Order: sequence, then structure tokens, then C-alpha cells
Amino acid sequence: MSIVDLISDKQSTAFSFEVLPPLKGNSIEKVFNTIDKLREFDPKYINITTHRSEFVYKDMEGGLYKRISERTRPGTVAVAAAIQNKYQIPAVPHLICSGFTKSETEYALIDLNFLGIYDLLILRGDKAKHDNKFVPTPDGHTHAIDLQQQVNRFNEGYFLDGSKMSLMDTPFSYGVAGYPEKHDEAPNPESDLNYLKEKVKAGASYVVTQMFFDNDKYFAFVERCRAEGINVPIIPGIKPIVLANQLTVLPKVFHVDLPEPLAKELQNCKNDDDAKQVGIEWCTMQAKELKSKGVPSIHFYSMMATESVRRVAQAVY
Repeated sequence: MSIVDLISDKQSTAFSFEVLPPLKGNSIEKVFNTIDKLREFDPKYINITTHRSEFVYKDMEGGLYKRISERTRPGTVAVAAAIQNKYQIPAVPHLICSGFTKSETEYALIDLNFLGIYDLLILRGDKAKHDNKFVPTPDGHTHAIDLQQQVNRFNEGYFLDGSKMSLMDTPFSYGVAGYPEKHDEAPNPESDLNYLKEKVKAGASYVVTQMFFDNDKYFAFVERCRAEGINVPIIPGIKPIVLANQLTVLPKVFHVDLPEPLAKELQNCKNDDDAKQVGIEWCTMQAKELKSKGVPSIHFYSMMATESVRRVAQAVY
């Protein structure tokens, strides 16, 4: 069943969340621990993030340094397979442009097909830390829609070189990202919405939003999408604040606004424990309202927030 099928129950709002592959050299047990804490809420699917390689400098003998490319969180495909095998919960690995060549993407698609993992979230991905703006990898994709076209061509039964394959049994189904407050690189909300419309036309079966803290912005975004003929499910993505410094960090890193009531509550926090409690209460309020409005699913960004997500889910589900 595709993600759209899994969240199609009109009588309830589905629960899902996102996990990160372990840091290079670390055990997968931390991922399993996160799932163990949240599986009681019947997650319909679990997303697994993908991370690009970054250039780092290794200390060599004689005071020299060598610049090498290193991925700190490898293993997205393997983690997805491990989750489905251990928990029988559909896994949705992220497929990104950033840091990957077209050939590397093709190999990932072949592996996923062999493993029986057919749901994807297709994203452009972040720019490299050393770049001022997004720069595509040589022989990589520039935009998410370009990556979609490669997946579409794969679904049609063709490799990059145009040769016909015989391994496709089930085509990939995928979602894309949407931004209630506009992608930070888009010049205006109108152009941002046009890009989303093109991604849906290209085959995206649903949209997952960037995190937001003001539900009105999500509802307004959905209305604008519907007015433009974007009629696929639009899944709200939310995250409970867990640290006091996220008052300034989240707006800076993710280009999202914090409503004034939430900002004031965080400003009054004396420590991270206070901020965590504020985050749980605010996220619970968001989730309850979203659920009452009949959203098809709520997707939780759980990085550093597993316990908070668990407490929110206890109150909402």
C-alpha cells in the first residue's frame, strides 16, 4: 500500500514520524529505541532522512591536511530495510539531489526495489556547508522535480543510459516537500507555490510540510494549494521545541516564524526543562487542532524530541 492508501481513513488522523540514520560508527539501536517509544501510537509509516557528504580536512603527517568527502550519517537504505524487517512498519527513505550523482540515485533505486521498499520522499536537500548557495553535484540533479523525472523514468522501466530493465515489479510512489511559510530561496510565495504545483503534476502523490508553529499558516497554505488545483493530501509536519535556544535557532535555520505567545513563553523559561514543557504543551495544542480539523495525518519531526513526541501523542492519539 502507498502512503496515500495508508492515510486514507477518513475517520482518523494517522500518526507518523521521522528518524535519522545513526552517526557513522554508531549502532542502529538508537533508531530502534526511538521507534520502541513511539510504536504504541500505530505509526502508519516512518521516514528516514538522507544526508549528503561534506568536505572535511584530515590531519596528515608533517603538519599537512587532506581534504576528503565524508558522509556522517550513511545507511539510509539499510536503516529503511531494517525497520521494515524488524517492525513491519512501512519505511519511507528520503531521496535527495544534494550530494548525489544520478548514478548513485539509480543504484539506490535498484537496492530499494530489491528490498521491497517502494515509498519515497523526494527532496532537493540542503546546500553544502561550505557553499553560499545550493550547487548541484557534478552529474547530479539541480531540483527535486529533476529527481522526480529520474524516478518516473525508472518506473517506466528504463535505466539512465536508456536501456530497458526487467526488475521492476512495483513502481515507486513518492511525496514531496511543501512550505507553508515559503522556501527560503523562493523570491515570493506565488513562485514557491508554482514550483509545488509542478512537482505534483510531475507525479507526487502527497505533500509533507516543513515544520510550522502557527496552524493558521498551514490552513492558509492548504487553501492556496486547493485554489491552484493541488488536490493531493497535504500532511502537516510539526515539532515540539525542546531547548530554550530554539527560540532563535529554529527561525534562523529553518526560516519559520514562532508566534508571539510561544515566543513569550520561551523567553520566560529559566532552563531547557522549562522550554521542553512549553514545547510539549504548544505542540499538543497544534496537534489537537489539526486532528479536529480532519487532517489526513500528522508527521512529527522527532530529532532530539522523541520523549516530547511521545507525550504529545499520548495526549492526542
